[in-house]
Amino acid sequence: MSVSYRNMLAFIRVAESATFAEAAEKLHLTQPALSSAIKKMEAQMGGKLFSRSTRRIHLTPEGETLLPTAKRLIDEWDETFQDMQNLFAVRQGKLTLAAMPSFAESRLPQILSQYHSQYPNIRLRIVDVVMEDVIDSVLSGRAELGFTFEPEIIDGLVFSPMFDDCFVAVVHQDHPLAGEKNIELQHCLSYPFIAMNRGSAVRKWTEQAAAHHGNINIIAETGQLGSLGQLIAEGLGMSVVPALCKAQMQARGLCCIDINNNPLVKRVGLIRQARGGMSVAAQALWEQCTEEEGRSLTTRR
Repeated sequence: MSVSYRNMLAFIRVAESATFAEAAEKLHLTQPALSSAIKKMEAQMGGKLFSRSTRRIHLTPEGETLLPTAKRLIDEWDETFQDMQNLFAVRQGKLTLAAMPSFAESRLPQILSQYHSQYPNIRLRIVDVVMEDVIDSVLSGRAELGFTFEPEIIDGLVFSPMFDDCFVAVVHQDHPLAGEKNIELQHCLSYPFIAMNRGSAVRKWTEQAAAHHGNINIIAETGQLGSLGQLIAEGLGMSVVPALCKAQMQARGLCCIDINNNPLVKRVGLIRQARGGMSVAAQALWEQCTEEEGRSLTTRR
């Protein structure tokens, strides 16, 4: 039979006191209740922990041996209990997030600033990777939450939409289309095109949307939207990218052009594993983003 926390604490308080009466007062117990707790613990241990005289109580050699270990166990339990209370109250902890670089650079800082103002002791770790890796990070458990475009295959995931992203055309400031405010998607097929690598969702969506108008004249491919912007800035060609990248592209001096009757409109949101629960820290962020989307829908209506 294991020794209870209450009896272990009683042993420590008696060891630190001159009499049972003093220890009972510290523990807010009656002397008979305290005496019973010590006797039970001694029975569990298999021998006497205290020697009693008419005036004082003293630890036996066995009690002296037990005391430092008992104090360590009580301290560790109290610390663990406090840590768990802090976790459940979101007063401390850590949260790993995966996010597409375009989202991590544009929308995520404001979201996390709001979150940090409410939960300043949650340590955040952000993994900025392409959409496919965001999904894999959440499915594998390397990240608890992920910010991404809506996955086409949702198995094992829960997706909570946040907003719609309308893709835009991006050109160099000297490009023939640079002065246009709006263009048709087929206009992009007339010019050299910088594409994301084959196998990426952005590449797939772009090719599917353009298929109704002809072939894309792809002259270069890259795995990151930042690199794509740099290639456009060097005059290699134009491209079509998520609107999340507009600020990043404009910072490079590039022109972003809206697409008429845009077939490239994709939902962006938050994903988590479908099985199992979320940590309290993750739940708080999930609810923040969900409530924000709810307010946005009300405003749009």
